[in-house]
Amino acid sequence: MKRLNTKLKVGLAQIAPLWLDKEGTTKKMLSFVSEAADKGCDLVAFGEALLPGYPFWVELTNGAKFESKVQKEIFAHYAMQAVSIAAGDLAVFCQLAKQKKIMIILGIIERAEDRGGHSLYCALVNISHEGIISYVHRKVMPTYEERLVWASGDGHGLQVSKLGAFTVGALNCWENWMPLIRSTLYAQGEDLHIALWPGNIRNTEEITRFIAKESRSFVLSVSGLLNKSDISLQLPHADLILANSPEQLANGGSCLAGPDGEWMIAPVLGEEVLLVAEIDHSRVFEERQNFDPSGHYSRPDIVQLSVNRERQQLIHFKD
Repeated sequence: MKRLNTKLKVGLAQIAPLWLDKEGTTKKMLSFVSEAADKGCDLVAFGEALLPGYPFWVELTNGAKFESKVQKEIFAHYAMQAVSIAAGDLAVFCQLAKQKKIMIILGIIERAEDRGGHSLYCALVNISHEGIISYVHRKVMPTYEERLVWASGDGHGLQVSKLGAFTVGALNCWENWMPLIRSTLYAQGEDLHIALWPGNIRNTEEITRFIAKESRSFVLSVSGLLNKSDISLQLPHADLILANSPEQLANGGSCLAGPDGEWMIAPVLGEEVLLVAEIDHSRVFEERQNFDPSGHYSRPDIVQLSVNRERQQLIHFKD
């Protein structure tokens, strides 16, 4: 009897961006994509908002002050460093993914042309091993002070994609705490869940194992890093940001749990590193023998979930 290849090698790129520098961060990320491919990875993932960086300045500089010149100037810089997919900012990632035959899951700040080109979205992008952008998921609800910088996304990117024997899905940060959002991916057959985080062990050490146990899936949490020393003096109002910044703003915590909820890679702190592991899809079947939340242990005759995946737009032309 012919046995199918059920194994996959995954890479977790726990790195610091060149904070709020799109070009520099892109080059650094590409080097980690190449390293992951050279180590035999079929997939590599990066943290939330890594390109060009998470808006740590908001809580350090009185970000809620209305009509603040400081906030306007920092935001303008952030917007200019954000990713425009329409302008081809991710083309180099697509080319490398195709060349290296590796899937890339990356967290970006998207300046969306289909929403006017000025508002920012915390997005994750799935680039296939053929170099094609499979989908872009915009975070459905920014968390707390993030709402001062990021717009709310929609359900369009609540999608999954195939990679070998696996069905891959991904969410940003606290979306992973939203039961109905998680269920949207489970119901599409997800068995490799990727959680993107800006970088702190308090976000990854409990929920990673919980999602794995709940879904009977492999769960990969990938986080960013940022130290005070990573903040460039060339940034707008860098003196104010630095004056209020702790020595460490993001400490990592990237990790990997198996479908039984046990650690395959326990959370890694403070280290810039590419973590690599091999996962076996047969373990999913083993754990779903007794519990499958969207299969034999679901009751769609009693409870169903309705999801709007239309990309939200302000205007629809009829020419």
